[in-house]
Amino acid sequence: MMPHQRRSPLTQMIARLLFAPALIIALGTMIKGYADTGDGFAAGVIAALAVLLQLIAFGHEEVERTLPLGAAPLTMAVGLLLSLAVAFVPTLFGRPIMTQFPPPGAPVMHFGTLELLTAVLFDVGVFLLVLGFSVTTMRLVANIELERRLP
Repeated sequence: MMPHQRRSPLTQMIARLLFAPALIIALGTMIKGYADTGDGFAAGVIAALAVLLQLIAFGHEEVERTLPLGAAPLTMAVGLLLSLAVAFVPTLFGRPIMTQFPPPGAPVMHFGTLELLTAVLFDVGVFLLVLGFSVTTMRLVANIELERRLP
C-alpha cells in the first residue's frame, strides 16, 4: 500500500461496528418500509451503502476476501427474475399484471407480524436487484481505479 493510501484504524473500527446494524436496518426497511408495505429499493440502497463503507474503510482487496462480492451479478439476476416473476405470473392465469396473492379479504399467512404476500416477494426481488447492481458497479469502479494506478 502506498503512503497516501493509509487507512485510519478509527475509520475501520467504525465501519466494522456499523456494518451489521446497517444490514439490520435494511432488512427492517425491506419488510416494513416507511409506509408499512415494505420498500425493497431503499433497503437495497442502505445495504449497498454499508458495503461501500467497507470498501472505503478497508480497500477493495480486503473486502473481496471477507465478503462474497463476486456473487453480486448473480444476486442482481436472481432479483430481476424474482421481481419479473411476481409481476408477470398472474397474467398466466388471466389476471392483471402485479395482481397480489392472496387477494384482498382472503386469509393471509403470517410470519410473526409480517403478512406473507406476493408484495413481500417483489420487495425481496427489488432489494436483491438494487444490491447486486450497486455492488457490481462498485466493483467495476474499484477495478478501473486499480488498473489506472498500475504502471
